[in-house]
Amino acid sequence: MQKPKSFRPWQPEQTTLLPPSPSDWLSDDHQVYFLLDLVNELDLSQILIPAQAKDPRGEKGFDPRMMTLLLLYAYCVGTVSSRKIERACYEDLAFRVLTGNQQPDHSRISEFRRRNLDALKGLFIQILRLCQKAGMVSLGHVALDGTKVQANASKRKAMSHERMLRAEKELEKQINALMRRAEILDAQEDKRYGKGKLGSDLPDELRRRQDRLVRIRQARKEMEAETAAATARQRQEEAEEARAKAAAASESEAPAAEQTELNKKAEATAAKAKAAREKAIEAAEQAGAEPPDLEPLAADAMPRRGLARKADGTPTSKTQRNFTDPDSHLMQSGGSYLQGYNCQLAVDSDHQVIVAIGVSNQPPDVEHLVPMLERIATSTGALPDVMTLDAGYWSEDNAKSCADQGIDAYIATGRLPHGQPLPPKRGPLPKDADAKTRMARKLRSKKGSRIYPQRKAIVEPVNGQIKEARGLRRFLLRGLEKVNGEWHLIAATHNLLKLFRFQRSQQQALVAATG
Repeated sequence: MQKPKSFRPWQPEQTTLLPPSPSDWLSDDHQVYFLLDLVNELDLSQILIPAQAKDPRGEKGFDPRMMTLLLLYAYCVGTVSSRKIERACYEDLAFRVLTGNQQPDHSRISEFRRRNLDALKGLFIQILRLCQKAGMVSLGHVALDGTKVQANASKRKAMSHERMLRAEKELEKQINALMRRAEILDAQEDKRYGKGKLGSDLPDELRRRQDRLVRIRQARKEMEAETAAATARQRQEEAEEARAKAAAASESEAPAAEQTELNKKAEATAAKAKAAREKAIEAAEQAGAEPPDLEPLAADAMPRRGLARKADGTPTSKTQRNFTDPDSHLMQSGGSYLQGYNCQLAVDSDHQVIVAIGVSNQPPDVEHLVPMLERIATSTGALPDVMTLDAGYWSEDNAKSCADQGIDAYIATGRLPHGQPLPPKRGPLPKDADAKTRMARKLRSKKGSRIYPQRKAIVEPVNGQIKEARGLRRFLLRGLEKVNGEWHLIAATHNLLKLFRFQRSQQQALVAATG
C-alpha cells in the first residue's frame, strides 16, 4: 500500500534555539541594505545636532538616523501614515531589519516628521547629487510637467464668498432665536425653582451654531485678506511699470506733453497702490493674520494663487475657500475637479531622475516655467540643452526665456487628440511670422517631430510611478509649506529608488561579466 504524501514540518509556535541574524531575513540586494549603507553618505547634521542638544535626562530617544531611514523607506514603498508605519515595524520584515527590531509609536514618527520637515526637504538635493555622481544625469534633455495632487481635504468642505455671507446672516438669525428661547426657558425655571437656582447652561444646539458662525466668519475674513493682498501686489506692479515708463521718457528727452502725461499716470497709479496696500494691511488685521507680503517674488519662487476678485480687491461671489486646508485650491484634473495642489516635475531623460520640483496652489502651468528653470540651475548647477513642455506652458515670454538662456525648447502651442502625430510642415515660413507660428513650425520639423514625442516617455511615467506604483495620490500633510516639504520627500525617494536600481543593475552586470 502506497504511503500518504508527507510535508515539511510546520510548527509556528516553536522558537529558534539561537537568535537569527537579520541578514538571513532578506535577500542580499534588498533596498534596506542599500539604505543602511547610504546613511553614511548623507549629511544629517540638521537633524542630529538639534536632537543631541536636548536634555539628556529621561528616557532615551530613537536614533535620528534610524528615524530618517524609516521615513525614507516608508515613502519609497508608499506607506506615509504614521500609524501604518508603526504597524509595519511590527509586521514587516524589511521594516524590522531597518529599525534593528525597534518599534517607534506613531506619535513619535509623526512628531519626528513634523519637527524635521525642513531638514528632510534638503535630502532631495543630496540624493540628486548622488545620482549625478553616479552618472545618471546629463541634462541633455529635460521634460517639465505639472501634475495635480489631491490635498488632505475634500472639495465639499469649501464655501463661496456669497454663500459665506448668506450663512452668516442665517446663523445670526438662528442664534438670536435660540437665545430668545433660552431666555424664556431661564425665566420659567427662575419662576419655578427660584432665581439662580437651576438656570440652564447654554444649549448645545446654540453652541454649535455659534462655533460654526465663528469658523465661517474667520474664513471669509481670511479670503478677503488674500484677495486684498493680491490686488495690492497688482497695483504695486502697475505703479512700478508706470514709474519706469516716466523715467525712460525723461531720459530719452521725449516731448514735454508726453512726459507730463506719463508723470500724471505714474502719480495716479502710485496713489492707487498706496490705497490698495493700506486696505490689504487692514484686511489682514481684521483676519488676525500677519501683514501681507507685498514684495516681488524671488526668481525661483512658485507663483501665488490667483483667487477671483473684483477691481476693488474684494472676492467675487463665486470665490471659494476650503475649511480643511485653506491653502489648497480647486483644480481641474482628468476631466474632473479635485481639491489639491499643482506639483511640478523636471525630469532628466537618461534615467528619469527628477532634477527640480515645485508646489503651488496656482492651477495653470504657464507661470511655473521661469521659476522651475531657476530651480533646475540651482539643484544641478546647470541648465538643460533641450527641454520639452506641453501646451500648458506655452507663452511668448516663456519661449523667449528659454531662448535667452540657451535652451533649445520645444513647447506645444496647442492640444492634439491623444495619439495623433504632429502634422507635417507645409510651405515656407512667413517672414513676419510670430513666436507661436515659429514654435509650431519648429515642432513640425524633422528634428522637432523626433524630439517632442519623447516628452511623454520621460516625465509622464514618473507621475505614474509616484501615483500608481507607490500609491502617493494624496498628500498627508496640510498647508502649502508642509505640502512642499512632503513633495520634496516624495521626489527624493523617487530618485532614491532610481539610484538603488541603477547600482543594483550595475552590480549584476559586473557579476555576469566576471562570472
